[in-house]
Amino acid sequence: MKFNFNMEDASQVFVGAFALAVPISFSEEAWRLGETLPFPNLMMLFVLSVLFLSIFTYQSVFQKDIKSRLSVFIFRIVIAYFITALVVALVLLCLDKLPLLDDPVTSLKRIIVITMPASMGAIVVDSFDKE
Repeated sequence: MKFNFNMEDASQVFVGAFALAVPISFSEEAWRLGETLPFPNLMMLFVLSVLFLSIFTYQSVFQKDIKSRLSVFIFRIVIAYFITALVVALVLLCLDKLPLLDDPVTSLKRIIVITMPASMGAIVVDSFDKE
């Protein structure tokens, strides 16, 4: 089966990510977690995000058929996470809660914290139009 990741797919990921990134990005708890969460916990969040994205993509988007499309499967997970992180960064930037120049570590941590739930929204909306 040929792989196409087109503007429709990208827009579905953007919309799904935005749907969950916005309410969470307005949360002071998420901002504080981005400031205080220790690195090992942050890495666990990142790994959980990728794991949940992988499981959902495997089950729902690819319907357990990745044998001949492993690179497409991996690409779908990476692009979904990347687009979601971009959406989260843009929302935080709009809220003036992304201190990229003053505190890039906190910025990255906030992006990772909020991208975890937002990435699930992104992949769920993307799954509406199956591979």
